[in-house]
Amino acid sequence: MIIETYIPGPPLDRFVEFMIFHESYNPGHNWERFLPDGNVELVIDLHDEPKFIFDNDLLIEIQACRKMWFSGLRTEPITIPTGGDASMMVVNFRRGMAYPFLPFPMTEIADRVVDVELVWGDAFDELREKVIEHRLSREKFLSAEAFLVRHLTSKIGLNPCVEFAVGTITDAPHRTSMRALSEKIGYSQKHFISMFKRHVGVTPKQYLKLMRFQRAVGLIESTEIRDWSDLSLKCGFFDQSHLINDFKTLSGFTPKDYARRRGNYLNYVPVRSVE
Repeated sequence: MIIETYIPGPPLDRFVEFMIFHESYNPGHNWERFLPDGNVELVIDLHDEPKFIFDNDLLIEIQACRKMWFSGLRTEPITIPTGGDASMMVVNFRRGMAYPFLPFPMTEIADRVVDVELVWGDAFDELREKVIEHRLSREKFLSAEAFLVRHLTSKIGLNPCVEFAVGTITDAPHRTSMRALSEKIGYSQKHFISMFKRHVGVTPKQYLKLMRFQRAVGLIESTEIRDWSDLSLKCGFFDQSHLINDFKTLSGFTPKDYARRRGNYLNYVPVRSVE
């Protein structure tokens, strides 16, 4: 099994948090469920066989993905088969920073997985060819980095208001209110929501809910939770019932269920059979 991570340098590091190359990942279960984390990813499959997305409840195939695809910001979990003999590179964009790499608003791929050829036609074929061509993982990373830098669009000048809003919500969702944030931004609520959706994919309110959920996931992973009411307050939820409702809506699990089922990685739940 190979799992390697690479952090790009400037100017790409402003937009891409990291890249991962993995090969021959074979855990002891059938499917993997990933919870919505606010991220957008570009997946480069180095094999030709299609990969599938499964229905979260029925565990039947609902979509085939081939060669390369964008996975947009999600507000619901996604279930995929375990890696098997897969060989892939994943480009993990910084939250709110994938916009310059797409020719349309981020709402077009929110809660969707879209083949790159439907987005860019054959313009990205060279990226996959270069990654496959190189033998060493570092060479694969460097070729992907160089390609993405060349293909930054004219939208590289991101909206500073959206950047500020994303950063504020991401860093402190438990201390952020939409009213206070809107006052700091200075735009009308309607205009602010429109800008945010275009750059991020969801409304500011939806993103705030998602980041509060992510704070809850992080605390469940890093601490032993004894008081769920206390957790809800630490994450910015009004009360425990709001925490449970939002957690179940976004993940399919209650917080207690997630704490019991969680796997070895953040936002990851192994699935062994139909539940």
